[in-house]
Amino acid sequence: MTDTATVSLWESLQPLLSGRKFVDLTHAFHPGQPHFAAFPDEEREALFDLEKGDGFTAHRYTIVGQWGTHVDPPSHFIRGGRSLDQIPVEEMILPLVVLDITSRVTGNPDATPTLQDVQDWERRNGTIPAGAFVALRTGWSSRWPDPDAMANRDEDGLSHTPGWSFEVLSFLVNERSVAAVGHEQTDTDPGLATSRQDFSLETYVLEQDRWQIELLANLDGLPESGAAVVATWAKPLGGSGFPARVFAIC
Repeated sequence: MTDTATVSLWESLQPLLSGRKFVDLTHAFHPGQPHFAAFPDEEREALFDLEKGDGFTAHRYTIVGQWGTHVDPPSHFIRGGRSLDQIPVEEMILPLVVLDITSRVTGNPDATPTLQDVQDWERRNGTIPAGAFVALRTGWSSRWPDPDAMANRDEDGLSHTPGWSFEVLSFLVNERSVAAVGHEQTDTDPGLATSRQDFSLETYVLEQDRWQIELLANLDGLPESGAAVVATWAKPLGGSGFPARVFAIC
């Protein structure tokens, strides 16, 4: 028997999705890509290979969970925090807010967002909705997949990359009750902080029971409001991070 409720839902979704733009916000991962320096590179092995006469192709991937465009659940930094399998699917489709500081990053790679940026966004678009996914647009993903360009280290080995700021993250969490954040660079914290092993901003996000997506792609061209984001990932029991597939509908 046909489930009329399901058919009705799909039929009602089709006119909403027709003509919409779908933007993939995910880098394809591969060995040799930019990654956190303490992590090993990806290893990939074809256990069966059509090109070698096998009946099918199957690869074994050896990666850390935080690989490529990936999700960090609270358990990544917080003992007892929610793991990947504990984040409900209801949190995987959210209103998308794009906070753009690209113009400042062009002149200063250490730039971070300010409360003024948020206030300007809300003056143009209205209050950031509760349960939103806030993506920090910096233009940094244009450097992918060059590891040196992504790290942007000076002669002293200090990394100069943009990142979040505490004043903005605390406002988004406490005053706007956002569900998650994301960014184009490798880390939540700016490069000058991570160069001294300071990951306090990432710790803050995760200890607030929020999750985040790192190494987003293709944020340029997205509207700063009005779109939806869909973020999905595998469901490892107790998982502390995994490559994610993320896209926007706008």
